[in-house]
Amino acid sequence: MGMSKKDLSRKKANIKARIDDLEKKAKMDPLKKNRSLHDELNDLRKKLSEDD
Repeated sequence: MGMSKKDLSRKKANIKARIDDLEKKAKMDPLKKNRSLHDELNDLRKKLSEDD
């Protein structure tokens, strides 16, 4: 069974909120010492672009 429009919009909003949070942390880490943080941020951006 597929996801409803409400579920899809909620999922997209959660991804956007997580991206905003991670971007703040990534700005504090310009040398990319915390690699997992930057990897997760890139993965979420890819998911968000795929949904559109």
